[in-house]
Amino acid sequence: MTIDDLIRDERGFTTAGMAISLLLALSLLFSTAQVYRVNAQASEIQEVADAAALAAENEVAEFMLAVRLCDSVVLSMSLLGISCYGLGVVALCVPPTAEVGAKLIEIGAKVLKARDTFSERAAQGLNQLQKALPFLAAAQGAAVAAANGQGRPYSYFAMGVLVPSKGKPIVSKANAKEEDMQTAVDEKQDDLAEAAAKAEESSKEANAAKQRAFERDCGDNPRYCMYERAAHLAGLGASSNPLYQSVDAWSFAVPLERARAYYRARWASEAPEGPSVEDGARSALRERFYAYACDELARGYVRENAEGFSAFFPRFPRNTNQMKETSLYTEVVYPVSSDEEDRWTMHAWEGCPDAYPAIGYGSASMLDDDDYEFETCPSCHFKVSLLGSVAAASTSIDNGFEYHYDAVARAAEDYEKAIKEAKPHKKAAQADAKNLLDKAFEALKGAAAQRITAEPPGSSGCIALVVSPQGSSTGVFESTFVSTKTTLGTRAALSAATLIEDTSEEASVVGNLLDSFKGDGSILTGAGRLVLQCWSGMLSVYSSGQRALLDGVKNALNSLPLVGSSGLGTWAADALSDRIKDVGLEPARDEPLKPVLVNSDAVAEADGSEFAVRFQTVKRTVCSFPATSTDPFVALADRIQREAFDRLGTGKIEIARIEFPVGGLSFPITVTLPPSVTEGAQGLVERATDLLRSLNGSLSGLRAWS
Repeated sequence: MTIDDLIRDERGFTTAGMAISLLLALSLLFSTAQVYRVNAQASEIQEVADAAALAAENEVAEFMLAVRLCDSVVLSMSLLGISCYGLGVVALCVPPTAEVGAKLIEIGAKVLKARDTFSERAAQGLNQLQKALPFLAAAQGAAVAAANGQGRPYSYFAMGVLVPSKGKPIVSKANAKEEDMQTAVDEKQDDLAEAAAKAEESSKEANAAKQRAFERDCGDNPRYCMYERAAHLAGLGASSNPLYQSVDAWSFAVPLERARAYYRARWASEAPEGPSVEDGARSALRERFYAYACDELARGYVRENAEGFSAFFPRFPRNTNQMKETSLYTEVVYPVSSDEEDRWTMHAWEGCPDAYPAIGYGSASMLDDDDYEFETCPSCHFKVSLLGSVAAASTSIDNGFEYHYDAVARAAEDYEKAIKEAKPHKKAAQADAKNLLDKAFEALKGAAAQRITAEPPGSSGCIALVVSPQGSSTGVFESTFVSTKTTLGTRAALSAATLIEDTSEEASVVGNLLDSFKGDGSILTGAGRLVLQCWSGMLSVYSSGQRALLDGVKNALNSLPLVGSSGLGTWAADALSDRIKDVGLEPARDEPLKPVLVNSDAVAEADGSEFAVRFQTVKRTVCSFPATSTDPFVALADRIQREAFDRLGTGKIEIARIEFPVGGLSFPITVTLPPSVTEGAQGLVERATDLLRSLNGSLSGLRAWS
């Protein structure tokens, strides 16, 4: 047999060549399958590392939720306490609510004190918790890794390290502006209440005077009043004789203009009531009176503005003596005649039949002058008492226009006097209230800085190393083509995670937790109920900002009966609302935090600690040469365990407790430890640490998974 016989057969089949080809093909096939199987099992550890990093960093997210919850409570109690001071100042401006105002200020002080206590305890509790946070994260990561190894012939051990490994101390801050406000209110609240009470008393007198004037002008319609008398006696229409239904729309200028229109109409339409000379005389004297009234009313005025009130309502004579003090008594308009014996007679008007021929004109005052002697006219019977009686009747009885006009004039004088008495007290109250509200405004602005903030361990992220020591291999199949071991070598994988805001959440997690603190105050009364209702609004400030603060204060103001005669309550309420609008609180970023996978370099570069520097050095070495070291992780393991063990005795940790000074309310803020801690994951962390220590420098391979 020749060589050609071995490699060439005319019949198309060579037994030896075919066998070699099949052996090579099968060897390559089984080798490829074995490589795929080994690589698949080796790379599975990376998924475990990712899960461990996310689980560890999630503990930081839970911690930040507790921080934000404590921060929101501190902010809401700060705003509530300061708002109570502001509401108390407003209530002090109205005597009927002054007692409530003093109670609101007292409650405000208690709320701020409770806030300080809570803030200090929360800072202490959070500081202790963040010391344990690295262990909590490591325990959760180790538990997740261990769970992934259950039911498999090999185990996973994880070591998660938070970056940075130590957090910054959480401190309870103070608000200096708040102390200034409290001092100022304590010093001035009695002065404010006293000034407001005096202003209210004088303002009540002013309002009573205005009400009397309104009723005598038109408020008593259809009974006798200026409006009714003007329509009946002078026939005035609606344009000259308006009717007002409410004193709020009415002013003192209305009766003054009504009187002017009335006397113009009476002057223009005056006529004798009968044909007798006496009727003519009385008509002439009435005409003189109407002309006098028109001249006097032309001098009248009403001036009312923010600075005060002043008015002049001319007063008309009610009898002869009062008439003698007017120009009616002294004006030279009455004709004088003389008889054959040279005796003088004064007449009521030129139409008197005995007035002709007149030798001149005189005044009514000449009739009382001893230097003159006058006879009484037998026809018109003119004398001083006749002139004095013209307005006497209509001024003295309620069917006369002058009767009601005179009442309005007196009420205007009372109103002006009361307004002037109230003015200095009102100014003093406004000055004190404005100063105190300004202090409250500054305190509110300062409240934005009196917050609980944290940069805990893991604020930059978490780096997790997962190791799987030698163990039985899964999926082993017998083959004579590839040598198959029943164990896998030691595997290791690295992963990292950091926190981002989860904007996909429709509701605020912090807001939902805060809702559980709210109460409607239905079991309380007075100031306590108002404060509890106000707090419900303040709890929404964290997520809603300025709008919730303004709504909360306005709702509280609406619950106070601030209507008073002085108007100080309404003024102070508006002043407080205006100041609240300028506080400028922005909503906090309260979206929940969630862990996401990132490159471990990004986490390490965010921190300048020794661990981060050593980690980056080791990682660069591993990426250049297929070997790694667990040394940076081992260096932190002992400290993490020591600082955590004394905080993890129970399944829950109470950070602080809200002791609300109204209604005996008490709310704890607790953090529930993950089951991994309470169910013995502490041992997992210890075993993972021991394993990493024993494997330090021993991991090597042809490929570094990252």
